[in-house]
Amino acid sequence: MVLRNRRSFIIWLILTVLWMGFIFYKSAEPYQEQDIRPMLAEWIPQSVVERWMPHIEFTYDGGLVTWKEPYDFIEFIIRKGGHIAEYALLTFLWIKTLRATKRFRSSAILLGAVLSVLYAASDEWHQSFVVGRTGHAIDVGMDSVGVLIVACGYGLVLLVRRWRSAR
Repeated sequence: MVLRNRRSFIIWLILTVLWMGFIFYKSAEPYQEQDIRPMLAEWIPQSVVERWMPHIEFTYDGGLVTWKEPYDFIEFIIRKGGHIAEYALLTFLWIKTLRATKRFRSSAILLGAVLSVLYAASDEWHQSFVVGRTGHAIDVGMDSVGVLIVACGYGLVLLVRRWRSAR
């Protein structure tokens, strides 16, 4: 592989692999070790939650997410937001790694997005083997939201830079 900047490629690749390792590590933890509902109940008094919680409920992967279970609701939002953020970061790291090469520079955004979604799918499959965890295809969709945000954002930044330099 021909590199544009060997040092940059190695640094970005190490960061990407470390982040993938962190995702794998957290996915291997049983849910009981990640449950933040008791901490939420300790930090946010019930009266505050009841006053400020919007009255929203919806189904997600066959289960009801409802304001009537406020700490479950808050944890759901935090966990899904975390999924979006962790795969947004993975996509960014893949794009930076691939843009440090000559061969994949032009396709780095698409390839980085594809690699991130494939890793999300493999992560959900991995979770299906962990006690107390489940793997859900819909979670790959949530992860893909983060992938899409970064891929589109990065592409937009490149387009604006190209447009400005052409002026």
